[in-house]
Amino acid sequence: MSSATTILLCGVGGQGTILAADLLARAALAAGYQVKVSEIHGMAQRGGAVTTVVRFGEEVHTMVADIGESECIVYFETTEALRNISFLKEGGYLLVADETIKPLPVACGRASMPADARRKLADAGAVLIPSRSIAEEAGNAKCENVAILGALESQLGFGADIWTEVIAGRVPPKTVEANCKAFELGLAFAHGE
Repeated sequence: MSSATTILLCGVGGQGTILAADLLARAALAAGYQVKVSEIHGMAQRGGAVTTVVRFGEEVHTMVADIGESECIVYFETTEALRNISFLKEGGYLLVADETIKPLPVACGRASMPADARRKLADAGAVLIPSRSIAEEAGNAKCENVAILGALESQLGFGADIWTEVIAGRVPPKTVEANCKAFELGLAFAHGE
């Protein structure tokens, strides 16, 4: 791993993007890395775009990620993936929730969705994860973000024990079991199990 690894998480308000970034940062800290986080979430509660950069490594000097600098990009829906794909480093890991959310201009009929989003993402080497069905299998559809983190762990190698401890310490107690199960199922998906 280079001196600092950059992971960009992108979604829309209400998908748990900020919580996912917080869990990722805490897991990286627990794994012994320095961590810096940067968030942009203007209208997040109203379905607006949410972008978070998590950088970790032996030494992290900045939390800024420029175009072509992210080793991993995690998208919580396909439209945001297409909009931000230029941030991925050549040969980087592109993880995308196989879900499309219509932004307000599309819902109001003032714009249209991008054509062939899934095909374009597959052509770019994206791993499309059925995060909603994984979360539902785990017992709570709201655990979709943690299922995605499970798949991301396949690229990080922090260890399931670290994630279990971080998840248990951060999510509401009544959702710990479902979140941990979603994480396990997301990791199994990434390993082809």
